[in-house]
Amino acid sequence: MARVRTGPTDVLVVGGGIIGLAVAWRSAQRGLSVTVLDPDPGRGANRVAAGMLAPVTELQYGEEELLRLGIASNERYAAFAAELGQATGLDLGYRACGTLAVALDADDRAELRELHAFQQRLGLEAQWLTGRECRRLEPMLAPSVRGGLLVTGDHQVDGRRLGTALLAACAGAGVALHPSRAAELTVERGRATGVRAEDGTLLTAGQTVLAAGSWSGELPGIPAEARLPVRPVKGQILRLRMETRFDRPFLSRNVRAVVRGGHLYLVPRADGELVVGATTEEQGFDTTVTAGGVYELLRDAHELVPGITELPLLETGAGLRPGTPDNAPLLGPTALPGLAAATGHHRNGVLLTPVTADALAEYLGTGVLPAVAAPFSPGRFAEPVPTARTLTEAVR
Repeated sequence: MARVRTGPTDVLVVGGGIIGLAVAWRSAQRGLSVTVLDPDPGRGANRVAAGMLAPVTELQYGEEELLRLGIASNERYAAFAAELGQATGLDLGYRACGTLAVALDADDRAELRELHAFQQRLGLEAQWLTGRECRRLEPMLAPSVRGGLLVTGDHQVDGRRLGTALLAACAGAGVALHPSRAAELTVERGRATGVRAEDGTLLTAGQTVLAAGSWSGELPGIPAEARLPVRPVKGQILRLRMETRFDRPFLSRNVRAVVRGGHLYLVPRADGELVVGATTEEQGFDTTVTAGGVYELLRDAHELVPGITELPLLETGAGLRPGTPDNAPLLGPTALPGLAAATGHHRNGVLLTPVTADALAEYLGTGVLPAVAAPFSPGRFAEPVPTARTLTEAVR
């Protein structure tokens, strides 16, 4: 196929999921000319994400820097959602509903108590509740619930609506959308100059942003020292339709629990949809919905909320989270001049959308990465890490 060369743009964003679109929108607002390369923009992992904005209840030991990034993003979400809604006229399904994390047995209760103590040491707002107090808030919870943590600062947003709104916002801001996949990064004189697309088009740009989610580590043409250690982490998810019981919502806030060692969450939408997820599977780029995955989610959800098995099952799905060795994102310039990263958000892609967009847009506009994003520089991984593809080839 003959190559078609397009004129240079200030910024080329490779990947049109919510991260790529948000970076493109914020960059265009700064007056930069922006092109997004994606065969189906707005329909990435956000299509199967539950949309919990829960930096406090998702806190894990050793992730204090990620916690700070998550809190910074969560604090921006109300204004971000309002601005995006005003720009597009679309509702993002943003709700400041809080999260209730519960324990189902004595071991879970002890673990949750430990987490609460850790949260308190960090100065986070989380209230310990007895099992009875948990059931008073959410009457559909199982009688076996032993206690829980209420975090009122956790929120939620609809990932699908977010993707649709960002796509509309990009169009309104003059972002060009090129509907193809990236075939190869182009490099001249030691600097990234753009991408050759699968349709033969050669897209050139002053700066290229790799925001291709789980595929960010797979793009040919990137020198070994700048390869991104991103791998796909599969997650299966369910969508059900809630019914009103006794003039009360089935669930009124995000609910989380650890069941048989696996993390489970239930996210009730204002429109009556209930999202249940998610499995964590190291299965490469497989997105098959399996009977086992659906069974495990329903089994564990039934143990947490017994009435859930009476609800209509609307949809099953599977997506790929972009994971990194430390489960934290890759933000900012890579070892290759002209190439920046906005990927590797793992389970926090929806949560970290506002802060990622702001940080990358500032870097692209000024050359300076904000301090809040500095700990997540791709440079923290000095040695190249094998990608899913290279690992597969090594086995062969």
